[in-house]
Amino acid sequence: MTSSSSTTTARTSSEARAVARTQTLIKGSNGIGTVRKTTLPGGLRIVTETLPSVRSATFGIWAHVGSRDETPALNGATHYLEHLLFKGTTRRSALDISSAVDAVGGEMNAFTAKEYTCYYARVLDTDLPLAIDVVCDMLTGSLILEEDVNIERGAILEEIAMTEDDPGDCVHDLFAHTMFGDNPLGRPVLGTVDTVNALTADRIRRFYKKHYDPTHLVVAAAGNIDHNKVVRQVRAAFEKAGALKNLDATPIAPREGRRSVRAAGRVELIGRKTEQAHVVLGMPGLSRTDDRRWALGVLNTALGGGMSSRLFQEVREKRGLAYSVYSYTSGFADCGLFGVYAGCRPSQVHDVLKICRDELDHVAQHGLSDDEIGRAIGQLRGSTVLGLEDTGALMNRIGKSELCWGEQMSVDDMLARIAEVTPDDVRSVAREVLGQRPSLSVIGPLKDKQASRLHDAVA
Repeated sequence: MTSSSSTTTARTSSEARAVARTQTLIKGSNGIGTVRKTTLPGGLRIVTETLPSVRSATFGIWAHVGSRDETPALNGATHYLEHLLFKGTTRRSALDISSAVDAVGGEMNAFTAKEYTCYYARVLDTDLPLAIDVVCDMLTGSLILEEDVNIERGAILEEIAMTEDDPGDCVHDLFAHTMFGDNPLGRPVLGTVDTVNALTADRIRRFYKKHYDPTHLVVAAAGNIDHNKVVRQVRAAFEKAGALKNLDATPIAPREGRRSVRAAGRVELIGRKTEQAHVVLGMPGLSRTDDRRWALGVLNTALGGGMSSRLFQEVREKRGLAYSVYSYTSGFADCGLFGVYAGCRPSQVHDVLKICRDELDHVAQHGLSDDEIGRAIGQLRGSTVLGLEDTGALMNRIGKSELCWGEQMSVDDMLARIAEVTPDDVRSVAREVLGQRPSLSVIGPLKDKQASRLHDAVA
């Protein structure tokens, strides 16, 4: 988590102030797993993790912008922009972008979340320079033409429709609205049909210029790579695009704040002719910077994180009331959510909700057994390591860590933090989080009498 070494290099005498600062954040064994960071003049950060034993590399650029940065009128702009950066630059058409990566058997994609956006490409290690050039070009040279905005609008409206057709996905957006209300964290990342239809090329261009400054970006690469080569290639790409203008600029700090979720006892129902009722019962959780998040992770795993979890055993194994039932946590910069999802027959929805609420209340009051906690710690440690077995996952870890925390944690440190969680830690966080009055979101074909009883689950 702390720097073990640092170097400073100047390019030429005429660029005396154009200095890049390099740090070794995690020193691996024989170079394997070494994480290094270079901050370029102009505020662009480049973080890499070296894994010489593989033949692939994943290159990504993270932007410090998500749907929570949007005004109501701009809802969906971040995701819209994600689509448009693939539509063409001053150097490449949309076909040129996709065919360049396809021609070397690579994969390229992007995703938008509430607090960040990421663009990435996974290629053979020998094709990394191509991936760097293409992704950097997209981030620095996007045209955002009006004709492309109009064409892509249709694709985004179809994506919204696709989400609406999947109530198991849509119910999580509804739960965010139930908990946060009409504010940025409560609005859908995709936007709505009305907001997407209202967005213009000019408004999206202004949004792009404001949020895609180098100080708002983190470059991350992982795999069989050389840190210094990646730095030189990225710097050349950004300088060629004229993106590194203000050499005195410094990187934007991770998000901060002390905003809390205060929703309690709220119920939102969307009536829809589906075969199942989809429910999320939940309450405020912890922010992603809260030290208790490790204990909450263990609690979440034991309560609804696997086939041996309490909720899976009680709802599915013992009673067969649902096929899919699980718990989850979402941590933001200044707040969080804890939720329990289940999909079941509409006639069984009240039985499922009662079991879930009873389990939440029981764990809040009495905690979990030492055996359950021990098993959850082992499961969480194993899944953490197994989830980092490819270069894409490694790139995600180091990129998100730099953007959201401003520091790196080695896998060994992460495993140690999980192992240090005690039964008392888990019971304490269970009392605080699960002891709150929950709220409820439901999508399904519930009749009036069934709907009127939903408040019983949050009473």
